[in-house]
Amino acid sequence: MKALEEAIVEWGEGIGTDIVKVDRFLNHRIDTALVTEMGQEIAGHFRDDAPSVILTVEASGIALAVTAAQALGMLPVVFAKKHAASTLRGEMYAETIRSFTRDITYDMRCASYCIMPHDRVLIVDDFLADGEATRGMLSLVRQAGASCVGVAVAIEKAFQKGGRTLRDKGIRVLSLAAIREIRDGKILFQEG
Repeated sequence: MKALEEAIVEWGEGIGTDIVKVDRFLNHRIDTALVTEMGQEIAGHFRDDAPSVILTVEASGIALAVTAAQALGMLPVVFAKKHAASTLRGEMYAETIRSFTRDITYDMRCASYCIMPHDRVLIVDDFLADGEATRGMLSLVRQAGASCVGVAVAIEKAFQKGGRTLRDKGIRVLSLAAIREIRDGKILFQEG
């Protein structure tokens, strides 16, 4: 998506060889016009798959998930929680994952009533790197007995294994921007 790539070039920052900092417009301060356009792009790609719910993980994927849900006809959005809350009790789905960015392990969880067996789930997130967060969300979908219609991400780090692993498993993946590499602080995009 050209507008997202332009924002990454203008406002993003490549740190080392594997970190893409986009907090000026995507996951700290949010450019609502851009994120709305991104949600519409996701909706156009997955509309024919008739998703019934969107699943993301707190917190950076929520804004993009909401705009995609609005563009798909005001679908509900479920966000898996990373930390136990006193209000989150009863039967729930959970999966332990490792965060690439924070280098920590946590239990991703959501209440069982949030995803039903008849649901057609579209997973939406801000980044796809090694695929751990997506793997965790796919596990929640399986635990619910629901089906996953695909995965949409704002930015895929194509130099990491996550996207390849998902595609090798036959999962449809839409990346609005795919980064080939970070070299000398410069973010280079994958062609076509």
